[in-house]
This record gives sequence, C-alpha cells and structure tokens, in this order.
Amino acid sequence: MDLHPNLQTPEIPFICRKPVRITIYSLLAAFALFMIAWGFLPSFLDPTFEQHIQDKEVVAGMTRDQAIAAWGSPYQMNVTYTDRGIRREEWVYEDWIDAGSVRHRYLYFEEGVLVGGWYYK
Repeated sequence: MDLHPNLQTPEIPFICRKPVRITIYSLLAAFALFMIAWGFLPSFLDPTFEQHIQDKEVVAGMTRDQAIAAWGSPYQMNVTYTDRGIRREEWVYEDWIDAGSVRHRYLYFEEGVLVGGWYYK
C-alpha cells in the first residue's frame, strides 16, 4: 500500500552522480600531480644542468655558479634579507638592442639557489 502515490524521488542531476564526481575529482587530482611534477622534471632529466648550461638556459634549482656559466655575470646584483634571515638576490642583466633601447633580464636567488626569473625571449 502506497501512502503517497504521486510523490516521486527527484532525479539526481548529472554532475552530482557519484561516478561523474569520482571521474572529475580523479582528473583534477591527476592534473594537480602533473603540475607539481612539471616543476621537478628538468632536474630529473638533467640533474647537473649541463645541457641547460650548454644551451645558455637557466632553470630553477641552479646554483649561482651554474647561472653564471649559462648567462655570464649580471650587470647589477641587489641583495636583501628577509625577517627570518634568508638571503635574497636579484640579478639584473642588460641586453642592448641598439644605442637607445635596452632589455632587462632578472634572476632571483634564495640562499644561493635560483628560484625564478623574468626575461624576454
């Protein structure tokens, strides 16, 4: 005996179904792992950075000596210290295009290890 014959359970929206949610979360987790691994990939493929130095490329994780071997000495170096005493360096390179225009390249080091940079290609 049905007490409410006209009542039906509402249909679950497609995006809220369990197999769909599991698929979406799995893809997001795989993408996040890929993005994390991408940052470590250069050091796994070339742990001593020799190929990058030969190609005149800099990669996060290089030491100051390796960056100098790849790009040469900087035009200017700015040194600061954080509240926790971490030494930060900003290296500035100047590339003269002609007598009136110059482009700058920047490398950023923390405790002697390259953590980032910015330059035109």
